[in-house]
Amino acid sequence: MTQPDTSTAPVPSPTSTWQDALKRLAADQVTVRAGGGAKAQQRQHEKNRLTARERIRQLIDNGSPFDELMTFAGWEMYQDIGGCPSGGTVTGIGQIGGRPWMVIANDATVKAGAFFPITAKKVIRAQTIALENRLPVVYLVDSAGVYLPMQDEIFPDQDDFGRVFYLNARMSARGIPQIAAIMGNCVAGGAYLPVMCDTLIMTEGSGLYLAGPALVKAAIGQVVDSEDLGGAGMHASIAGTVDYREPDDEAALIRIRALADLYAQGNLAPFARRRKETVAAPERDLTDLVGFDGSKTYDVRELITALVDGGEFHEFKPEYGETLVCGFARAGGYPVAFVANQRTVIRKKLKAGGEPGLRTRIEVGGVIYGDSADKAARFILDANQAGVPLVFLSDVTGFMVGRDSEQEGIIRRGAKLVNAVSNSVVPKITIITGGSFGAGNYAMNGKAYAPRFLFAWPSAKYAVMSGNAAAKTLMDIQLAALKRAGHQPDDEELTRLYDEVKAKYDTELDPRYAAARLWVDEIIEPNDTRERLIRALEACAQNPEQEEFRVGVFQV
Repeated sequence: MTQPDTSTAPVPSPTSTWQDALKRLAADQVTVRAGGGAKAQQRQHEKNRLTARERIRQLIDNGSPFDELMTFAGWEMYQDIGGCPSGGTVTGIGQIGGRPWMVIANDATVKAGAFFPITAKKVIRAQTIALENRLPVVYLVDSAGVYLPMQDEIFPDQDDFGRVFYLNARMSARGIPQIAAIMGNCVAGGAYLPVMCDTLIMTEGSGLYLAGPALVKAAIGQVVDSEDLGGAGMHASIAGTVDYREPDDEAALIRIRALADLYAQGNLAPFARRRKETVAAPERDLTDLVGFDGSKTYDVRELITALVDGGEFHEFKPEYGETLVCGFARAGGYPVAFVANQRTVIRKKLKAGGEPGLRTRIEVGGVIYGDSADKAARFILDANQAGVPLVFLSDVTGFMVGRDSEQEGIIRRGAKLVNAVSNSVVPKITIITGGSFGAGNYAMNGKAYAPRFLFAWPSAKYAVMSGNAAAKTLMDIQLAALKRAGHQPDDEELTRLYDEVKAKYDTELDPRYAAARLWVDEIIEPNDTRERLIRALEACAQNPEQEEFRVGVFQV
């Protein structure tokens, strides 16, 4: 598995501080949330329409938070065509009538709300979150359809545009409420989404049709205006497609709130039925505890106690497998089970090797050893037996390598942990607080292991190996290729090549790079972690169903 990088960490640069990182995050969020910019927002207002985020603010309960998800979708992608801020759509969970709803809103200020490849993937991820957690959904539709120049990347594959309607139908079949409001354009294949919902609302001046007036004329020679072809009046009185016809955005949003408030509340998840009154956590500035650049050691127990009710944490096997910390607690009154990478340096007691007494060795924090893999796998079984959600605090370098580790069965024991994570049936939430490298990412419930939610701090680094290790490896590969071609680079060229490789890899390590591609659901500030965790648990609590826990062939 992945070799941990145990080299001395570089001295932090003046910009490698939490203060600068959080300032940059806030500035980047402002940029992304501006969508297509001030002029595009003005054009939307001139049509007597609100922007996507204005609509959401009016939709959710007054004063309640909106937990936006995938804000950085598309970050620095599609630059040659002007970019696609936030993937051209806004998604997140907000309270409507005191109940959490997933909201999916097209941002018409970005290429008229057209679907880019990342847009489809973002909507699919939001629908998947809603499906897994049985969250009701509101769609605020204002989209010109597929961005045609990229149709080959949007239209045909399993997780492309068609999957949106597939999930639309699957959620309906499972009784998950879906309300759609057409508040602008809704054309071509995109027209199926709102019509497949429980309830369809449409505002005056909007258009709903498989083909717009220009395409109809080109296809069949028929000349027809937008209102006769697919206006709100036609769909309300002639086609019968629309359930509620409203004069404007404000009226449509009021109607959604009224209808949403009528839906029956389903049963809660078994773990949520054991919820107790929330107890405040000990006050702690998490940016003081956890260093930004990973060079600072810290005891992850202190992080856990800062996240849980009353700081009360029941640690599982605290003296065994110490590079992973496991245990039970409550957050927001909900029972939770933590699996967390320990980041202190540990002196490990070993079995006697022929000499009397015990020997010791130093274990590096953030590295998963055989005994810690065994412990975490067993703990995950306990959490599933108890029906308690799992929370992974991921700051992992990788699995330990070397002769001793191989002889101790690291591959077999690591496979056992990956099996337990893969087959776990309780809700899983992952928070990446630092490194998330290689197979350690898998063991700590990375994106491939179906977390209900996956959050990252601005300090998160997400890659197959750490930056220094990767740069050295890639440099060796490039150098070997140059030598095979008969070129022997001098010291100056070697330095330049290394700097180029390192700069590229460092860019890919940035959490925005991961968030742009939806490898994480949202970048959050460390001191917001407890509240985001509690609201994520509240979302998970809406699904009362839990599969039977089975692990198949389990290594021993």
